Amino acid sequence: MNVLINFKRSRTGALLIASIALAACSVGPDYQARQPTTPSSFNDMRSGSASKPQAAQTSPNWWKSFNDPQLDSLIDRAITGNLSLQQAVLRIASSRQQVNQARGAWFPSVNGNLGVTRQQLGAKGILEANGVYDQVDQVDPNLRSALNGLTQPITNYQGSFDASWEIDLWGKVRRQVEMANAQQQQQIENRNDALVSLEAEVARTYLQLRGAQSIVNTLQTQIDIAQQTVGLTQSQQQNGLAPQMDVENARAQLSSLQAQLPQYEAQSRQAMNGLAVLIGKPPGALDGELSAVKALPPLPKAVPVGLPSTLARRRPDVRAAEAQLHAATANIGVSVAQLFPDLSLTGQFGMRNSDISYLDNWSSHFYSFGPSISIPIFQGGRLVSSVKMARAEQASAALGYRQTVLTALQDVENALVSYRTDQQRVEGLDRTVASLQNAYNLANESYGKGLATFIDALDAQRQLAQATQQAASARVQSSLDLVALYKALGGGWETYQNVTLPDYSVFGPAESVTPATD
Repeated sequence: MNVLINFKRSRTGALLIASIALAACSVGPDYQARQPTTPSSFNDMRSGSASKPQAAQTSPNWWKSFNDPQLDSLIDRAITGNLSLQQAVLRIASSRQQVNQARGAWFPSVNGNLGVTRQQLGAKGILEANGVYDQVDQVDPNLRSALNGLTQPITNYQGSFDASWEIDLWGKVRRQVEMANAQQQQQIENRNDALVSLEAEVARTYLQLRGAQSIVNTLQTQIDIAQQTVGLTQSQQQNGLAPQMDVENARAQLSSLQAQLPQYEAQSRQAMNGLAVLIGKPPGALDGELSAVKALPPLPKAVPVGLPSTLARRRPDVRAAEAQLHAATANIGVSVAQLFPDLSLTGQFGMRNSDISYLDNWSSHFYSFGPSISIPIFQGGRLVSSVKMARAEQASAALGYRQTVLTALQDVENALVSYRTDQQRVEGLDRTVASLQNAYNLANESYGKGLATFIDALDAQRQLAQATQQAASARVQSSLDLVALYKALGGGWETYQNVTLPDYSVFGPAESVTPATD
């Protein structure tokens, strides 16, 4: 139930309203920026690999550390053409309009009305019920005809303006604007997170492409060696120096290597299709550009990872969680303000007459204005429950923020572990390949001279092929680990401040959205 109190127009009332408005305040807690507790350094910052993690500040354009112009070009095209990223930008544009809607509550609302109504007042029945109608002849014989005219249906023409303005006494509108701004910031950080993921996905897919191509080259080298072994064995067999079984074993080794080619060729094709879609093109659009075989980009000599204390300000998902917490905190103020009275100023002015030609006559005007107070007295506990629910949501958002920070630290630590151990694996496999290459050369030379059995040469070739393929795969995995590390660090969104939208009719001309930065 609402109690409505109308004040008479007076200077005292106007001064009272002005005083209340000037004393207006914002209820609810004020948001305080979070300072998460983080360790002084990452737990797995160790040396001993070719690319050493360092505490130096990370580079926003981390993919440039691979020194591959084609990778740089692909990421630039993905940022401007990726459809999922454009959807994230559109969500920012939508949240911006929500901010404008919230700000609109600060201003009065004015409506214009035009209407024509046909009315029957029923005055004759009221007069008859009170015995007045039958006595009018005794008063004045002409009065009956006048009353008959008044009791007939009439057409009423009216034009008016209505205005209302709810004064933001308790800061409800201010908290709503604050919440809308925080929600917009959350959408901006979601867009930044999508940008970081897109950059990492492009780099990952590109490295998988070059890695598959490098493994194909490695297999092709081993296939050439296996073909030479088949030729040598056939020559030995024709000269009576080797049995037919040795020839078949050599052919089986060659077929085994050739059978591994299709899977890596399929990976290459799938990677090219994936890159095309990531930049907003149909599959196959980049085949002409990427089909030429290129070596896997080398890893950088040093990898700057920064400090854990800067991670919360660099990771977009952490920043988005903080914006969500800010919005939840502001929502408490919105719910608390609903417990207090609302003060509104309302007014109406218009022209009304049963003859449309008299609507422009000043004598047909009418007006009303004055303040009103709406006091919540009984709402069945809904308003109190709304406050409790807002506080619970704020507490949940605070825990979510802390969990997001911990997850970010875990992602970086896991990426550091994977990168370090895979680097060690590459170094060990390189030493293994070097040793097996020497063993194969000696076994093959000895077999050609009849000093070793064919099984020794074939086994040395098999081990060399396996180790070489494992080393190539480990290099690819190490490159992917580095991409995962850069993604976990959260950099890559700082440089790209603007993403231009296509000309969608719902938003009008193309629009540029600029994320907020520290």
